[in-house]
Amino acid sequence: MCLLIFAHRLSPRYPLLVAANRDEFHQRPTRPSRFWSEHPLLIAGKDEELGGTWMGATKEGRFAAVTNFRDPQPLPSNMRSRGELPLDFLKGQLSPDKYLNKVSERAEQYAGFNLLIGDSRGLWYFCNRSRTESYTPDAPRKLQPGIYGLSNAHLDTPWPKVALGKEKLEQLLAQSDGIEHEQLQSLVSDQSRAPRTQLEQLGMSTPIEQLASAQFIQSETYGTRSTTTLWCDAQGKMSWKELSYDSQGLNTGTVQEDFGKG
Repeated sequence: MCLLIFAHRLSPRYPLLVAANRDEFHQRPTRPSRFWSEHPLLIAGKDEELGGTWMGATKEGRFAAVTNFRDPQPLPSNMRSRGELPLDFLKGQLSPDKYLNKVSERAEQYAGFNLLIGDSRGLWYFCNRSRTESYTPDAPRKLQPGIYGLSNAHLDTPWPKVALGKEKLEQLLAQSDGIEHEQLQSLVSDQSRAPRTQLEQLGMSTPIEQLASAQFIQSETYGTRSTTTLWCDAQGKMSWKELSYDSQGLNTGTVQEDFGKG
């Protein structure tokens, strides 16, 4: 997944609001989200190549998502799958902070990643790439109430598509008492690419980086494979909706589930 725009504990009615796009090569085998037969409390899509997921939630109120961290350096071939990180949290019972402490102990076994996990006690963020020149990752961070954006750099790095999504979410919360999935989907649906000069200032000048500067990416080989929106209300009820897309950017399926404590 390459773009998440979310609000955490800003609205008393919606403690968590999420709009997210998963961008991937179209040839990579993927199963749309569903409740897993082997883990019936868990809803998530599945990467059928390595078995992990990019985003999921549980009927118990756990949430997790992962994005790759942009790193132009070649990587060893023996790295562990980043998709196991959200999946293991969702299947387990550890609190977010304890789980991230364990992940940080083996962080070097994975290519660069951003991991966002939470439950009713709070939302946490961890990246295995430091913001400084030191290799040592920053410590896991408990997020304060606010609007956040995450793509393939550190949390709230002001990439154009991240800044646009956060601005849209701020406007949505100011204008609306009730939130619909279609409104959340609109936060990550813009197909316009950022100006080349703006991307060059951010050190992003390759054709794939120009393509990926749009919130919603459409091309024959690589693009937005799904948009997932999620909200949690004050009673613990969660509502999940996923739209899947083909290489033309056309909707090929929709999954919607309401679940949780409400």
